[in-house]
Amino acid sequence: MKGQRWLVALTAVTATLIAASGFFGDRKGRQGVDVVAFGELPAQEGGRVKPIDTLARNALLMIRSKQTVRADGRTLSASEWLLDAMFRPQLADTYAIFVVDDPDVLGLMGMPQSAERYYSFDKLRDHTGKLQSQASAARRVDPKQRTRFQAAVVHLFDRLYLYYRIKHTLQIEGGAGLSDELARAHTQAGQERAQAIAELAYFRVLPPTAKGGWRNIGEGLAALHAGTPQPGLELYAAMQKAYVAGDGANFDAAVAKMLALGRAADPTALGIAAHELQFNRAQPFYNGMVLYVAALLVLFASWAWRPQTLRPVAYVLLAAGLLLHTGGLVSRTILQGRPPVTNLYSSAVFVGWGAAVLGAVLERLYRNGFGAVVAAASGFVSLIVAHHLAADGDTMEMMRAVLDSNFWLATHVITITIGYSGTFVAGAIAAGWAIRRHALRSLDPEAGKALASMTYGIQCFALLFSFAGTVLGGIWADQSWGRFWGWDPKENGALLIVLWIAIVLHARWGGYIRERGLMAMSIAGMAITAFSWFGVNMLGVGLHSYGFTDKAFSALAAFMGLCLLLLGLSLAPPRFRLVRTLAAGLPVQHGAATPHG
Repeated sequence: MKGQRWLVALTAVTATLIAASGFFGDRKGRQGVDVVAFGELPAQEGGRVKPIDTLARNALLMIRSKQTVRADGRTLSASEWLLDAMFRPQLADTYAIFVVDDPDVLGLMGMPQSAERYYSFDKLRDHTGKLQSQASAARRVDPKQRTRFQAAVVHLFDRLYLYYRIKHTLQIEGGAGLSDELARAHTQAGQERAQAIAELAYFRVLPPTAKGGWRNIGEGLAALHAGTPQPGLELYAAMQKAYVAGDGANFDAAVAKMLALGRAADPTALGIAAHELQFNRAQPFYNGMVLYVAALLVLFASWAWRPQTLRPVAYVLLAAGLLLHTGGLVSRTILQGRPPVTNLYSSAVFVGWGAAVLGAVLERLYRNGFGAVVAAASGFVSLIVAHHLAADGDTMEMMRAVLDSNFWLATHVITITIGYSGTFVAGAIAAGWAIRRHALRSLDPEAGKALASMTYGIQCFALLFSFAGTVLGGIWADQSWGRFWGWDPKENGALLIVLWIAIVLHARWGGYIRERGLMAMSIAGMAITAFSWFGVNMLGVGLHSYGFTDKAFSALAAFMGLCLLLLGLSLAPPRFRLVRTLAAGLPVQHGAATPHG
């Protein structure tokens, strides 16, 4: 018992270290500068003020699908990459950050196919004219009708243009730097250059003044020419000069002055930016995934060996993962000033969180390990989905006008996504039941009843929230569009979920289906929910078409295929066994048909 307590305590310490791992890295980057402090500098892009660290992460994720770059034998963070792109663009041009793996795009540029997937701007520079021409032609084709080549060339050119805009944040390409632009500011040539920078710059870094809001460097140069002081220009020029010279002390001093200038101009925005920087460094969702996976592995091991020792360890890991998941949700809510679900990305985070909470509640009631597995698996899978949805850029973008209502976001959207969580948990339990009956040599009838009881209860929960969420959505639609129901694809998807769960519950209550039928229909319910959640967004039609996406089609198709496989397993008689020796380690113990008090 004493050894078990030590093991649990050691697990808790390890989980804490994992949760805090983002704060252990060295603050100093190349050239001896404080990269973390630079990342805290405010910038306005996409209609909101954010730390430069967020902007760098989002931009690099869009360009490279990763938030780091390998260069000169070391890994650069997103902020270090942005430093080079802004202050030493000639060096950044040599970094292999552009993904080019389409054979026709490579052929267009006269490049041979190879194992190399990443190319630098220098290698692509001479081909930008051809890429722009092909991308312009492809844009005249409806996105849903584009060929693979057309989609690939548009994707590549968009990334090249994004990088080109970032390069022109401080200066025109080939210029001597921002100090040179400042020296030219009061000349005609300088004004023309300032106009070019103003049109190209990707983000604004100069805080608001009494005579205007946030400005980019080009707009600041124009304002300076008109007689409006812009102290931020001198500070960014000092940063560039110090960074190029490897003068970390002067660079850090200029950053500190810029932060003070920003706090004086817009203290609220700077406070939010500082909070967002800490959120980025903490990486709660990534570290939560690590803890969820660790909990899953320990839970699986506990079914075969020493469950009394390993299961408490798994519970600690699961609790730590869920705490990080919850903390990430709360932080995003505070940063946005909105309810937790505002877009497809945040819906994935929230649905997974709801499923993890439901799984934890089931584990508390039944204490059999199965609820914990559902919680850990749901949390992990949902965060993986969210990670891939983040590749489009800022996940805390400004709200679309049609969604700009905190009341309805907090009622309709939250309610219906909790319903999604319920249907996925019910389907996950049913999937586990189907795998279990084919994997084990003998089946415990009481164990099957326990899983059926869990599934039925969760389906009732899901129906309550799905129905309430659908009705609330109709009321919102009536207020926004003047009609309660219009057979819009998203509305039809929500109705499908409600009707399907109602059919499942009525069929079970009426005796038309029993344990196996309940599980099979619950698995089908997962597929229906996935279609309503993601599938209708791929149609690109209706009043909800602002949520259009076509990037999850392959993943959705794979998930549908998995559901069909699990459905087949649930209906097939258990004539074969994958494992013949785990009867003693059943995930649901004999006699666990009712929850513990």
